[in-house]
Amino acid sequence: MPTRLLLAGYFGCGNLGDDAIMLGYSQGFDSKQFDITALSGAPEETFRNYGIPSVGRKDFPKIKEAISKCDALVLPGGSIFQDVTSTRSAYYYLNLVRQAKNSGKKVFLLGQGVGPVRKFFGRRWTAQAYNMADLITVRDPASMTLLKELGVTKPIRVTADSALLLGAPVGTEDSQGFAVGQMKTVGISVRPHGKGDTVVKLFADLARLLFQNGYMPVMIEMDRNEDGPMILEVARLNGGKVPDIRKLQTPQQLQQRLSRMDGVIAMRLHAGILAASVGVTPFMVSYDPKVTAFGRLLDVPAPGFEGMTAQRLYEQFVAFQKQRVGRDEFTMKKVDELRAAAAMNVTYTLEACGVRTPAGVA
Repeated sequence: MPTRLLLAGYFGCGNLGDDAIMLGYSQGFDSKQFDITALSGAPEETFRNYGIPSVGRKDFPKIKEAISKCDALVLPGGSIFQDVTSTRSAYYYLNLVRQAKNSGKKVFLLGQGVGPVRKFFGRRWTAQAYNMADLITVRDPASMTLLKELGVTKPIRVTADSALLLGAPVGTEDSQGFAVGQMKTVGISVRPHGKGDTVVKLFADLARLLFQNGYMPVMIEMDRNEDGPMILEVARLNGGKVPDIRKLQTPQQLQQRLSRMDGVIAMRLHAGILAASVGVTPFMVSYDPKVTAFGRLLDVPAPGFEGMTAQRLYEQFVAFQKQRVGRDEFTMKKVDELRAAAAMNVTYTLEACGVRTPAGVA
């Protein structure tokens, strides 16, 4: 009988980065040896897009049944243990871990980006969840340091983000890029942070500067619930004339489009990860330690959002682009290293499940 894995995370909630984590991780398993189910915000959509059977992530009777049937509960990545907005995320996943352990199931917390967790209960619940886990890996050294500060005593290994296991897409949907005339295309990924109008104004002004200097800005929607309204507002502030990429169904569709761009400026971590995965070195704008950590791993600039102006951001991006001769080749080498590290999330799962053969492709 196949080993049954139940995947939990922010899957099927309209965020391409989280879906990339789920898909990248699940593709590392031989479907004859492993039966994978996911908790999803949109079970039918998740099955339609990825072929992964799913249970509603808030359908608690069905979650209880799914846990009773699985061999291991796996949280394959994302920044799900954090309390930036509230402590509800940490509490939700702690309850899943507790329920699985009470049912005698194994729990694997893999490729995790932990924090920020600054509130008392957020820190407490995060530590409790990790101290119950049978296997822990994190995507960056800072996450391991934080877990140790929280009092986690279980062994912790550093791997990488499971979204890197998607690799590069095979072929493209069409042969044309987004260039208009001689203008180079620059993808821009925004996300809410602090006062939303501050982010919108910064990137609306940046889009205008790019266009005025021979670049074609293209707004990228990573999260259809959060990013879409901001992208429309950026366009409104520019007379409604900023091209965008919205309502994509899968991360592979975004990879195909990113592969045809000349540059990417990303606030969202997984916009940077997916750009790097297709050989486009991203320029990151950090609003969170996880973005800074990725910048260090990839050796790319990740200036902070706070106090940033459009003019300064434009100048730093242009200087970065001038130095990109040879940088994309270096990026692909780094991505290969990170992809090998991410593959250890699958390898450690196989070992923990008693399967010693190499991972295949589902």
